[in-house]
Amino acid sequence: MNAPLTLDRRRVLMGGGALIVSFSLGRATAQEQASAGAPSRPGSLARAPYLDSWIRIDADGSITAFTGKAELGQGIRTALQQIAAEELDVPFESLTLVTADTKLTANEGYTAGSHSMQDSGTAIQNAAAQVRDLLLEEASRRLRQPVETLRTENGTVVNQDGMRLTYGELVAFELLHVQAQSSSRLKEPATFKVMARPIARVDIPAKVTGGAAYVQDIRLPGMLHARVVRPPSYGAHLTDCDTSPAEKMPGVVKVIRDGDFLAVVAEREFQSIKAMSSLAVAARWQESARLPKQRDPREILTGLPSRDSTILELSDPAVTGQRTLEATYTRPYQSHGSIGPSCAVAQFTDGAMTVWTHTQGVYPDREAIAEMLGMPLESVRLIHVEGSGCYGHNGADDAAADAALIASVLPGRPVRLQWMREQEHAWEPFGPAMVTRLKASVKAEGRIADWQFEVWSNTHSMRPGGAGALLAAQHKAQPIAAPEPKPLPLPEGGGDRNAIPIYSFPNTKVVHHFIAEMPLRVSALRSLGAYHNVFSIESFMEELAAVANTDPVEFRLRHLKDQRARDVIEQAARSFGWTKDQTPPTDHGYGFAFARYKNLAAYCAIASEVGVNRDTGRARLVRAVAAVDAGQIVNPNGLINQIEGAIVQSMSWTLYESVIFDDTRITSIDWQTYPILRFNAVPDSIEVHLIDRPGQPFLGSGEVGQGPAAASIANAVANAIGKRLRDLPLTRQRIKNAIEA
Repeated sequence: MNAPLTLDRRRVLMGGGALIVSFSLGRATAQEQASAGAPSRPGSLARAPYLDSWIRIDADGSITAFTGKAELGQGIRTALQQIAAEELDVPFESLTLVTADTKLTANEGYTAGSHSMQDSGTAIQNAAAQVRDLLLEEASRRLRQPVETLRTENGTVVNQDGMRLTYGELVAFELLHVQAQSSSRLKEPATFKVMARPIARVDIPAKVTGGAAYVQDIRLPGMLHARVVRPPSYGAHLTDCDTSPAEKMPGVVKVIRDGDFLAVVAEREFQSIKAMSSLAVAARWQESARLPKQRDPREILTGLPSRDSTILELSDPAVTGQRTLEATYTRPYQSHGSIGPSCAVAQFTDGAMTVWTHTQGVYPDREAIAEMLGMPLESVRLIHVEGSGCYGHNGADDAAADAALIASVLPGRPVRLQWMREQEHAWEPFGPAMVTRLKASVKAEGRIADWQFEVWSNTHSMRPGGAGALLAAQHKAQPIAAPEPKPLPLPEGGGDRNAIPIYSFPNTKVVHHFIAEMPLRVSALRSLGAYHNVFSIESFMEELAAVANTDPVEFRLRHLKDQRARDVIEQAARSFGWTKDQTPPTDHGYGFAFARYKNLAAYCAIASEVGVNRDTGRARLVRAVAAVDAGQIVNPNGLINQIEGAIVQSMSWTLYESVIFDDTRITSIDWQTYPILRFNAVPDSIEVHLIDRPGQPFLGSGEVGQGPAAASIANAVANAIGKRLRDLPLTRQRIKNAIEA
């Protein structure tokens, strides 16, 4: 795979007659707008207000759209291209989309939190619509005809007589280098030709044919291969290492040691692996027992100091309940389980560093790498290339830092750095363990009178921004300390994400116990705290429905005022064939769950059927039926892909996954010690029913399914065996023990 095609201003100017891509973060402009009381620009236009930050038209009529968000497998490359094509009135295939690149695209921070559509999609939609209007105005000026007599079609402006001016003919230098307005003349959904259509995803063909699809596939001329020897445990220090045997091995170009950072570079990949093994044998490390051994998350988390905050409190003393239920739910530390170990390619030439990486935040990672290397920010460029697996903060940023540090001492030649499987499993930042404690009382007529919810959790993001977030920077002879862990603020939150119930209860108290001390390295894993909080809330709702002797679906609807929430619940139940007093097949169970992601993004309800082998305890999701409301749908197939993937991934977390460690080392370092869902356990069927909301804002949907899937599976297991399991994962042994208890 050659280096990805890149565009720059010099090449554009040499071509002549093109719109120049130049963007500003717009900090001053935003401040000026705020002081003037002007309405804010939609989506990420608020941060990068110039239209040519998002849309470029060349003199030959070719069109490029830009996004600061990264394609992670969620399908945004296709969806964002559809949005731009729709508003510009051009065929989908005629438009090119450039994703996250610190030289070319706006700074949209991290691709995280299901924000791509509502931030970048909204920005591109409005920018493209305003570009279309500017082209119409320019054509009106040239043709001397009223703008209302003109229309756009297939990359041209057409007048009533059929005269056409192409977009390329209309563009002029800096025509689009203007700041976006706060409102746009968007196309009516009834006129859509590209949006709301199931266009095949552009990122799939290379992935399924073995083509060059990932950063792991990059091959550049003269490229070297590198491997890092990681410490065996957190806090281990390299006391001695005889590097001479490795340095004499065939193909070895250099052995690099900087404090506890140890790496080898070779001409070929397998040569680097062999040399890495030699270095690992020669390395002597001083270790210390600093982990809490493998214990119940209740013991680990609730025994640590915490900063406690009440994030919701409602009181109505006149309302009291007669029957009370209490329950505690736990989630272990969990891995991203990336199928391909983290990888990056870096090249240091003429004082400039370029890194190809699957980081989810090219701008924050650039800042961290520049600090680590002591380089000016403008001398470091990060280009996003997809990685083979990950939603969240895995080893991608660390691999980018490894590659950059190694390349900095070997100027001129590109260096490809890839982690080994055991390094990925042992050193990536895990999804944090969590504990939730719930208590509720139910009135005689079957309504919840009082709801109390507490959650204990570490931070859910230690993403780069500063160099201290990078392993390479932490392991250098002059280390940069890791930043202080902090909670993520509401309304989106981190450990408290979705801790506030969307249901209406007269008496409610929600407490977040933020634990700054982190026994294991942790950061963002898809859906953050929402996965466990929704699992807890929706499991407890099912338990309370039993206390109230009420059908679980009816019980949820009884406590919901949001009509869109009610719609997805009713759609999922109807499509599943859910009925009151239903009886599943022998050794099968039915479960239901619902959530609105972060209480402000997409809505999702899932009904599940799970089969349980009572002899072995093995549970398997047989079928799942989901209903989703994500606002205006751009690509129905892409949205269905996301929900199907969320259900399968959540099934794996819920039934199999748990990080294992002793008092010194992470011990779940391969697929045997950290099992994930295998092909022979996938569901027989997954149905996803979409509720379209034409003209409504895009609602983030990439992470909406994780929590409801987990809870619906757990509820179905409880329905199948007649026993409630509250500790994740719901392993065979736990289910078998519950059956035999």
